[in-house]
Amino acid sequence: MEVLQESVVKSAISNFTVPGPIGRIPVRLYHPLANGEAKLKLKSKSGPLLPLVLYFHGGGFVSGGLDDADLQAQYISQHSNAVVLSVDYALAPAKPFPAAPEDAYAACCWAVKNAADLHIDTSRIAVAGDDAGGNLAASLTMITRDRCAAPFAAQVLISPMLDPSMTLLGDAKQLNSDITAEKCAAGYRQYLPQTMQRLHPYAAPLEASRLAGLPPAYIATAGCDVLHTEAEKYASSLIRAGVHTQVARFAGITHGALRTHIPLLKEIVEFLRRRFSVSGTGPTNLAFQPS
Repeated sequence: MEVLQESVVKSAISNFTVPGPIGRIPVRLYHPLANGEAKLKLKSKSGPLLPLVLYFHGGGFVSGGLDDADLQAQYISQHSNAVVLSVDYALAPAKPFPAAPEDAYAACCWAVKNAADLHIDTSRIAVAGDDAGGNLAASLTMITRDRCAAPFAAQVLISPMLDPSMTLLGDAKQLNSDITAEKCAAGYRQYLPQTMQRLHPYAAPLEASRLAGLPPAYIATAGCDVLHTEAEKYASSLIRAGVHTQVARFAGITHGALRTHIPLLKEIVEFLRRRFSVSGTGPTNLAFQPS
């Protein structure tokens, strides 16, 4: 594994690339510091195995990058004592659906394949993301289920974009939302250029009819966000399907501000700690199977 850059703030951080179905995928790895040591222990065999959180940044499927997920990834790593792998997935319009979810799956499979080097427990892997990244996190739980891979320990969706039909969007002016229907539509047009793609469950989790068996979920919405209704509807659908689900709306917070809102990050850490504590240990059968 070639490390291209390394720095230390609250966690040991390294930037590198992993193989993907259509090219190399840039990723950023956060490793919690032990006893204040500023050292990345990628190949350390000492101490208990750590959980892993795969994080997917926002940007409406057409923009964004690893820097947009930096604060939340560092916070989750440091406070939940977990390794975090932030994934810079393919963006539209150059690489429309299904490039992004396939990159997400490939990054997950790389992490499992390299679990020994990363010193992670493959039975305690969670997925998380905000905005478009929340869509990818949700779709990844379905992809792994459908490809007969081991289930994730948890999923965390922060103000996710889940409904390309946009039938549940709120009124931006009334909500004082910093994101509008026009902006959402522009992103979806580029990400899903074919009309029928908007009904595919990996692109539109809200359209999915098979939700049973998905991992426990924490879904956070912002009060000043046109997307909060669809996310809360998805939460209710998960609950009806028997999926352990926790949902929270943060009043007075905008879509863009939610992902770095410290009260939210604290709730995410507590949720992940609980889910990791009840997850057993043991091998998984996750292996990349190109679709």
